[in-house]
Amino acid sequence: MATSWVSPPTRTELIEDLVSGVDRYNPSNVSILEDYLYHQIRSQEYDCLANLAILKLYQFNPDLYNPDVVINILIKALTASPLPDFNLCISLLDERPINANLDEPDPLPSLLPTLKHLNDLLHRCRFPAFWEIYQSDELESLRDNYTVECVGFEDAVREVAIRAVKATFTRISADRLASYLDLSGSELSAFVEKKGWNMEANVVSIPPNPDNQIEATVVQENIKLAQLTKVIAHGAST
Repeated sequence: MATSWVSPPTRTELIEDLVSGVDRYNPSNVSILEDYLYHQIRSQEYDCLANLAILKLYQFNPDLYNPDVVINILIKALTASPLPDFNLCISLLDERPINANLDEPDPLPSLLPTLKHLNDLLHRCRFPAFWEIYQSDELESLRDNYTVECVGFEDAVREVAIRAVKATFTRISADRLASYLDLSGSELSAFVEKKGWNMEANVVSIPPNPDNQIEATVVQENIKLAQLTKVIAHGAST
């Protein structure tokens, strides 16, 4: 997983050269990286290091700052939870660009607290609360202007929930799973079937995996005679 995070298999040779070499600090390449970000949005691919390179270029060159690009980077990072991608991106936004030439008001300051809250909910596995807030009227602008353009965003969030479920449960009620995935009825049944899970009597069975299986661990220590005599001698002298 670490290897695919550092160098995703979908990353092109051109992007690899930009991300891994000194050219990542060349402001003339920012448009290439921005185009790559929008490719990720359309294709459901993800490359955190390439997106971080954009944010670093914005730090060094405030006049390049594009708030829509930043928001899209944060939206993609949301779906990487529980990895720290979102916080890595946030760490590069501490210094707000003061020299950016924007034709319209910057939407990021008003959306950033909301995006942080959504990330916090995902990180704490509060999936029903995430969906409630995400589907609320207050976030209609976020959905209509941003996440609607991010192909597969909601399914990617569901995969975040699935990773938590697989690591925690061997059996879970269908109602509880539905609240985690924001799915119900035939949509939930189709999702469970696609995962290859079994649902009977409103209970979904999670196949065994290394995370949801409790196995006793036997710890055996080998103490040599010379070590034992030292312990006995120390005990006798106290």
